[in-house]
Amino acid sequence: MNEALCIEDLRLCARRKLPKTIFESMESGSWSEEALRRNRRDFVALALRQKVLQDISGLRTDTTILGTRSTLPFGIGPTGLHGLKHPRGELDTSLAAKQAGIPFCLSMMSTYSIEDVAQATRAPFWFQIFFLRDRGFVREVVARAAAARCTALFITVDLPMRGRRLTDIRNGMTVPPNFTAKNFLEFALKPRWALGAFRNRNRMFGNLQGHVAGLEDADEALKWSDTQYDPTVTWKDIEWIRGLWQGPLVLKGILDAGDAKTAVDVGAQGIVVSNHGGRQLDVAQSTISALPRIADAVGSSLEIMLDGGVRSGQDVLKALGRGARFCLLGRSALYGLAAGGQAGVGKAIDIVRSELVAAMAMTGVTAVEQIDAQVIAE
Repeated sequence: MNEALCIEDLRLCARRKLPKTIFESMESGSWSEEALRRNRRDFVALALRQKVLQDISGLRTDTTILGTRSTLPFGIGPTGLHGLKHPRGELDTSLAAKQAGIPFCLSMMSTYSIEDVAQATRAPFWFQIFFLRDRGFVREVVARAAAARCTALFITVDLPMRGRRLTDIRNGMTVPPNFTAKNFLEFALKPRWALGAFRNRNRMFGNLQGHVAGLEDADEALKWSDTQYDPTVTWKDIEWIRGLWQGPLVLKGILDAGDAKTAVDVGAQGIVVSNHGGRQLDVAQSTISALPRIADAVGSSLEIMLDGGVRSGQDVLKALGRGARFCLLGRSALYGLAAGGQAGVGKAIDIVRSELVAAMAMTGVTAVEQIDAQVIAE
């Protein structure tokens, strides 16, 4: 892990350390995984405009997002079940973000609870929720986030039903992982992972345990989660959450300019341009291709973030050049976590940071607020 020079190096390290079922679940998208591929392909297709003989001696990368000062224009976005990648899961991810001075967003489907992370970090963080049929639980978890002094609430809005993730179905992926005749060998071949995973009580949904009955059993947990997708959710429900939450509200999963305008109307302070990492609508457009129209539609009415396909500092610069204020790392941070816990996440952050600094220098910008469409070669 220490020899990693780019995010792909961390990805290969994670692949060596994790069982096939766990690694492929992290890697995969929905159906034929076309949206997953588009996220990367469209980032790669964008070129940056190189500028020379610019004074870059005062280059800095700090910025402000949702009222939070960040040393970098990216943070760690909400992804579930970190404890399946490393025993300390979200504790290590959040501590790495704190050490780097960047925001961390905890998923409602985390392995460690809101309270666990708050106790470990002793620092503010963001929290992400889904709409569930059990609105009493939603109300309760929002109150718990407020009690833990989370500084922003993210609502994932692109999950009216679960995307059909064929890789997970074929591999028999469950939470927590079940030992079966089919997967016994792949788990046995990763003894260090298996020992850490099966000694660790935090390999289920930490925010649900003790609040939803029967989730200690993998089959029961799966049945419960499958009943909780709510097809009745509308913009009215965002207004309901707005009444429960006093801080900044961010809608995650926006790909349409009209939806972005409606987000402004319902009182959101931010949006995340996201296609759920290619794990929902298989033929959705990539996030980087959807971004310019959304930025044109809402301007500075709210703060625009982006996730999906961000694997380098150059990608961060491209996203900012196309209208985002901030990026969120998903798989890039998870690769680091699987490769080396807190140090691995720190390594991922540092790789993206150093690439961003180099890309800013070579495009002639010395501050995040200077980054605009001029950095993109079109």
